[in-house]
Amino acid sequence: MSLRFVLPLVSVVALTLAAPGCGGKEVVRGADDPSIDAHALSTGLDKEDMKRALRDTLNKLRVAPIMNEWRTTNPQPIVAIFPFQNSTSEHIDSSLDTILSEAETWLIEAQTVRVVSRQRQGEMIREVEGQQNAVFNPAHVAKYGKQLGAKYFITGKVSGNDERSEDMRRVQYFLYMQVIDVETSEIRFQGKTEITKAVK
Repeated sequence: MSLRFVLPLVSVVALTLAAPGCGGKEVVRGADDPSIDAHALSTGLDKEDMKRALRDTLNKLRVAPIMNEWRTTNPQPIVAIFPFQNSTSEHIDSSLDTILSEAETWLIEAQTVRVVSRQRQGEMIREVEGQQNAVFNPAHVAKYGKQLGAKYFITGKVSGNDERSEDMRRVQYFLYMQVIDVETSEIRFQGKTEITKAVK
Protein backbone atom coordinates (compact mmCIF):
# COMPACT_ATOMS: atom_id res chain seq x y z
CA MET A 1 0.00 0.00 0.00
CA SER A 2 1.47 3.37 -0.95
CA LEU A 3 2.22 6.08 1.62
CA ARG A 4 -0.44 8.46 0.20
CA PHE A 5 -3.16 5.90 1.08
CA VAL A 6 -1.69 4.92 4.45
CA LEU A 7 -1.66 8.47 5.93
CA PRO A 8 -5.42 9.16 5.42
CA LEU A 9 -6.20 5.70 6.80
CA VAL A 10 -4.10 6.37 9.91
CA SER A 11 -5.92 9.71 10.39
CA VAL A 12 -9.35 8.05 10.17
CA VAL A 13 -8.36 5.35 12.68
CA ALA A 14 -6.98 7.99 15.08
CA LEU A 15 -10.18 10.04 14.86
CA THR A 16 -12.32 6.96 15.39
CA LEU A 17 -10.38 5.98 18.49
CA ALA A 18 -10.45 9.52 19.90
CA ALA A 19 -14.11 10.33 19.21
CA PRO A 20 -15.92 8.00 21.65
CA GLY A 21 -13.91 9.24 24.63
CA CYS A 22 -14.07 12.98 23.80
CA GLY A 23 -11.13 13.61 26.14
CA GLY A 24 -12.06 10.77 28.47
CA LYS A 25 -15.69 11.90 28.93
CA GLU A 26 -18.63 9.68 28.17
CA VAL A 27 -21.60 10.93 26.17
CA VAL A 28 -24.80 9.89 27.94
CA ARG A 29 -28.40 9.99 26.73
CA GLY A 30 -30.97 11.55 29.08
CA ALA A 31 -33.41 8.71 28.45
CA ASP A 32 -30.81 6.28 29.80
CA ASP A 33 -29.81 8.42 32.79
CA PRO A 34 -32.67 10.67 34.02
CA SER A 35 -30.40 12.25 36.64
CA ILE A 36 -28.78 14.27 33.83
CA ASP A 37 -31.77 16.63 33.73
CA ALA A 38 -31.89 16.92 37.51
CA HIS A 39 -28.76 19.04 37.83
CA ALA A 40 -28.65 22.74 36.94
CA LEU A 41 -25.64 23.72 34.83
CA SER A 42 -26.18 27.50 34.69
CA THR A 43 -28.44 30.30 35.88
CA GLY A 44 -30.41 30.11 32.61
CA LEU A 45 -33.75 28.33 32.26
CA ASP A 46 -33.36 24.61 31.59
CA LYS A 47 -35.79 21.80 30.79
CA GLU A 48 -36.84 21.27 34.42
CA ASP A 49 -37.46 25.00 34.91
CA MET A 50 -39.59 25.17 31.76
CA LYS A 51 -41.61 22.09 32.76
CA ARG A 52 -42.32 23.60 36.16
CA ALA A 53 -43.27 27.00 34.69
CA LEU A 54 -45.65 25.34 32.23
CA ARG A 55 -47.19 23.04 34.83
CA ASP A 56 -47.83 25.88 37.26
CA THR A 57 -49.17 28.33 34.69
CA LEU A 58 -51.25 25.99 32.57
CA ASN A 59 -52.87 24.43 35.64
CA LYS A 60 -53.98 27.95 36.62
CA LEU A 61 -55.24 28.63 33.09
CA ARG A 62 -57.13 25.30 33.04
CA VAL A 63 -59.45 26.49 35.85
CA ALA A 64 -59.52 30.20 34.96
CA PRO A 65 -62.84 31.90 33.98
CA ILE A 66 -61.48 32.64 30.48
CA MET A 67 -60.98 28.90 29.85
CA ASN A 68 -64.56 28.17 30.91
CA GLU A 69 -65.70 30.93 28.54
CA TRP A 70 -63.74 29.38 25.68
CA ARG A 71 -65.26 25.95 26.38
CA THR A 72 -68.78 27.32 25.83
CA THR A 73 -68.12 29.75 22.95
CA ASN A 74 -69.36 28.69 19.54
CA PRO A 75 -67.64 29.10 17.14
CA GLN A 76 -64.39 28.62 18.99
CA PRO A 77 -62.44 31.88 19.39
CA ILE A 78 -59.18 32.40 17.50
CA VAL A 79 -56.05 32.80 19.64
CA ALA A 80 -52.63 34.05 18.55
CA ILE A 81 -49.45 33.39 20.54
CA PHE A 82 -46.82 36.12 20.69
CA PRO A 83 -43.28 36.13 22.17
CA PHE A 84 -42.41 36.73 25.80
CA GLN A 85 -40.73 40.01 26.70
CA ASN A 86 -37.41 39.26 28.37
CA SER A 87 -36.49 41.99 30.86
CA THR A 88 -33.67 40.01 32.48
CA SER A 89 -29.93 40.11 31.83
CA GLU A 90 -29.99 36.40 30.93
CA HIS A 91 -29.97 35.01 27.38
CA ILE A 92 -33.15 32.93 27.76
CA ASP A 93 -35.12 33.88 24.64
CA SER A 94 -34.91 30.36 23.19
CA SER A 95 -36.22 28.92 26.48
CA LEU A 96 -39.12 31.38 26.45
CA ASP A 97 -39.94 30.40 22.85
CA THR A 98 -40.01 26.76 23.98
CA ILE A 99 -42.46 27.62 26.77
CA LEU A 100 -44.78 29.34 24.28
CA SER A 101 -44.52 26.45 21.81
CA GLU A 102 -45.47 24.01 24.57
CA ALA A 103 -48.38 26.26 25.57
CA GLU A 104 -49.45 26.33 21.92
CA THR A 105 -49.42 22.52 21.81
CA TRP A 106 -51.42 22.37 25.05
CA LEU A 107 -54.08 24.72 23.63
CA ILE A 108 -54.39 22.75 20.41
CA GLU A 109 -54.78 19.49 22.34
CA ALA A 110 -57.36 21.09 24.67
CA GLN A 111 -59.52 21.83 21.57
CA THR A 112 -61.21 24.86 23.13
CA VAL A 113 -59.79 27.49 20.75
CA ARG A 114 -58.42 27.76 17.23
CA VAL A 115 -54.72 28.67 17.24
CA VAL A 116 -53.12 30.85 14.57
CA SER A 117 -50.02 29.40 12.90
CA ARG A 118 -46.88 31.07 14.21
CA GLN A 119 -45.51 31.09 10.65
CA ARG A 120 -48.48 33.24 9.61
CA GLN A 121 -47.68 35.58 12.50
CA GLY A 122 -44.26 36.33 11.02
CA GLU A 123 -45.86 37.31 7.72
CA MET A 124 -48.40 39.49 9.50
CA ILE A 125 -45.74 41.25 11.60
CA ARG A 126 -43.98 42.21 8.37
CA GLU A 127 -47.27 43.54 6.98
CA VAL A 128 -48.01 45.66 10.05
CA GLU A 129 -44.46 46.97 10.43
CA GLY A 130 -44.00 47.54 6.69
CA GLN A 131 -40.58 45.92 6.66
CA GLN A 132 -39.27 42.72 5.13
CA ASN A 133 -37.20 41.78 8.20
CA ALA A 134 -39.53 43.23 10.82
CA VAL A 135 -39.37 41.94 14.37
CA PHE A 136 -42.13 41.59 16.93
CA ASN A 137 -43.05 44.91 18.54
CA PRO A 138 -44.99 44.50 21.83
CA ALA A 139 -46.58 47.93 21.32
CA HIS A 140 -48.39 46.67 18.20
CA VAL A 141 -49.90 43.42 19.48
CA ALA A 142 -53.47 44.73 19.08
CA LYS A 143 -52.78 45.49 15.40
CA TYR A 144 -51.27 42.05 14.91
CA GLY A 145 -54.29 40.38 16.52
CA LYS A 146 -56.75 42.26 14.34
CA GLN A 147 -54.77 41.42 11.20
CA LEU A 148 -54.90 37.74 12.14
CA GLY A 149 -58.58 37.82 13.01
CA ALA A 150 -57.72 36.78 16.56
CA LYS A 151 -60.02 37.56 19.47
CA TYR A 152 -57.32 36.90 22.08
CA PHE A 153 -53.58 36.64 22.19
CA ILE A 154 -51.34 34.85 24.64
CA THR A 155 -48.03 36.39 25.54
CA GLY A 156 -45.85 36.75 28.56
CA LYS A 157 -43.08 38.62 30.22
CA VAL A 158 -40.23 37.67 32.47
CA SER A 159 -38.36 39.87 34.88
CA GLY A 160 -35.48 38.96 37.11
CA ASN A 161 -33.41 39.91 40.08
CA ASP A 162 -29.67 39.19 39.76
CA GLU A 163 -27.62 39.30 42.97
CA ARG A 164 -23.99 38.47 43.68
CA SER A 165 -21.85 38.06 46.75
CA GLU A 166 -18.21 37.03 47.10
CA ASP A 167 -19.02 33.33 46.86
CA MET A 168 -22.46 33.14 45.24
CA ARG A 169 -24.59 34.38 42.37
CA ARG A 170 -28.39 34.11 42.47
CA VAL A 171 -30.94 34.88 39.73
CA GLN A 172 -34.63 35.04 40.63
CA TYR A 173 -37.06 34.81 37.71
CA PHE A 174 -40.67 35.98 37.70
CA LEU A 175 -42.53 34.59 34.68
CA TYR A 176 -45.98 35.86 33.74
CA MET A 177 -48.22 34.34 31.09
CA GLN A 178 -51.14 36.49 29.97
CA VAL A 179 -54.31 36.12 27.91
CA ILE A 180 -55.26 39.52 26.49
CA ASP A 181 -58.45 40.59 24.70
CA VAL A 182 -57.45 42.06 21.32
CA GLU A 183 -60.28 44.60 21.16
CA THR A 184 -60.07 46.00 24.68
CA SER A 185 -56.44 45.16 25.67
CA GLU A 186 -57.94 43.78 28.90
CA ILE A 187 -55.83 41.12 30.63
CA ARG A 188 -58.27 38.23 30.98
CA PHE A 189 -55.79 35.89 32.65
CA GLN A 190 -52.36 36.20 34.22
CA GLY A 191 -50.46 33.34 35.77
CA LYS A 192 -47.16 33.78 37.60
CA THR A 193 -44.33 31.36 38.25
CA GLU A 194 -41.19 32.03 40.27
CA ILE A 195 -37.91 30.24 39.62
CA THR A 196 -34.61 30.75 41.45
CA LYS A 197 -31.23 29.63 40.15
CA ALA A 198 -27.88 30.02 41.87
CA VAL A 199 -24.19 29.35 41.40
CA LYS A 200 -22.51 28.75 44.76
